[in-house]
Amino acid sequence: MDSILQYQDFRRFLQDFYDWKKRTSAFSWRIYSKMGGFTSPVFMKQVCEGKANLGKKAAIKVADAFGFVGGERDYFFNMVQYAQAKTDEKKHFAYVEMQSILRANKVHHIGAETFRYYDSWIHPVVRELAPSMPGAMPKEIAKKCIHDVSATQVKESIDFQVNAGILQKTGDATYKQTDKLLAGDTQAISLAVRSMNKQMADFAVDAIDRFSADERFISGITMGVSNDAYGKIVEVLRKCREQVQDIILNDSKTEQVLRLNLQLFPLTQKIEGNENEK
Repeated sequence: MDSILQYQDFRRFLQDFYDWKKRTSAFSWRIYSKMGGFTSPVFMKQVCEGKANLGKKAAIKVADAFGFVGGERDYFFNMVQYAQAKTDEKKHFAYVEMQSILRANKVHHIGAETFRYYDSWIHPVVRELAPSMPGAMPKEIAKKCIHDVSATQVKESIDFQVNAGILQKTGDATYKQTDKLLAGDTQAISLAVRSMNKQMADFAVDAIDRFSADERFISGITMGVSNDAYGKIVEVLRKCREQVQDIILNDSKTEQVLRLNLQLFPLTQKIEGNENEK
């Protein structure tokens, strides 16, 4: 049975423990629930299946039953919080704490680099700037950024991306992008991407006043649509994004780093009874 630190899903850990004990003894859900101090004989089964959550007191009971102490205990509590939190902020905090505990215990999870990359706007901007400014020091790269970033943050981003294989060092302060694909836990990546999208949305608001009309393109349409039209619009936007990517791939140099946000979101609730009318 692997250590708790090898898991990111507490329900999967609890299920794997049950399966392991079942293979080696006359273990049952009743015994499992009793082990955790719960009166319901199926409580642990419901938790593993996602039909019940672990409240604070219940999480402490389970941690005690497994004898978790120190980093493992903190990791378990944060893993429960990450899975059950209702807001992105709480999920984000718990996941960051989990990664901190893993680093302290020299445990590496595939996908941790992906979360870190997408969690901050700094990394994708530095990924574009560093190869385009051969020989430039972090302070020079930082000065090119519109939004505040320190030379230390730039250096940390470069070091992180080189270690993760996102950037490759080719000479003294000279880098090139690699074709490495970032992958990992889907929920964690989605959480980090949402965090970045929020940062970039704030930058888009700032750009309205910061830049003149010939330096930015911001436009929008407020529209009433059917479900069918919505699907068609999303497909058009998806193709537009792909076309922009093709233009970038065929561009030979970088003179500036830009951000393109494609935003389509509801302004009202669904209107009942209008599914087939326009």
